[in-house]
Amino acid sequence: MTAIAVSIAGSDSGGGAGIQADLKTFSALGVYGASVIAALTAQNTLGVQGIHDVPPAFVAQQIDSVFCDLAVDAVKIGMLSQPAAIEAVAQGLERHGATQVVLDPVMVAASGDQLLAPEAVDALRRVLLPMTFLVTPNLPEAAALLDEPLAQDEQAMCQQAERILALGPKAVLVKGGHATGVESTDILMDAQGMRRFVAPRIDTRNTHGTGCTLSSAITAGLAKGLPLADAVAAGKDFISAAIKASNGLQIGQGRGPVHHFHAFWS
Repeated sequence: MTAIAVSIAGSDSGGGAGIQADLKTFSALGVYGASVIAALTAQNTLGVQGIHDVPPAFVAQQIDSVFCDLAVDAVKIGMLSQPAAIEAVAQGLERHGATQVVLDPVMVAASGDQLLAPEAVDALRRVLLPMTFLVTPNLPEAAALLDEPLAQDEQAMCQQAERILALGPKAVLVKGGHATGVESTDILMDAQGMRRFVAPRIDTRNTHGTGCTLSSAITAGLAKGLPLADAVAAGKDFISAAIKASNGLQIGQGRGPVHHFHAFWS
């Protein structure tokens, strides 16, 4: 059987993040990718110039179209900027019995532009987290989900991961990309306890789409049947290689994208 994953997220007109990054990642990792577009963005490497939300009823219709035909193995959720879209996605996934759901709580773009309406944060906590298999916040997103200050060290990351876990997801991956130091450490917390995933920190400004790419790489691993910890390890390896190869691309005038096809392009 062909492994199939679906991304439910916003579209990035610049091609480096969102739905575009997810589909590139699925393809690079040998997984067939489908999509449900929840928002359109006017976006490039310099920032986000505009957001146009897709009507929730049409988001639901896309979900039904995909799940009624394709045997979806895993779901990645990205940018959902409004509470009504969050409700539509939750109801759609429940309607089709989706279980391997990876939620990347996209709130702020790499450029610093706000992508999530403030009132949508509560809907994420209340509606989506309890039905999520894995949630993958970075440090600012973890702090926002908990309404707490930014974690300053690994102990604080672990404590925040435990508190997010108490909100209902089966597992939490707090990503340390926004921290400092020579290594980038991610903390995975689930019923089995805590595990660390460490990689060298790469000096580059080409970080557009890193969060989307990591979460979709993990989703691809789950779609192929990998256990969670193995999917996270494989996803960490993929994003590290994609960031390392990003300087080989000359894309845009701002924060360039990671290199999703680093293993294939010469």
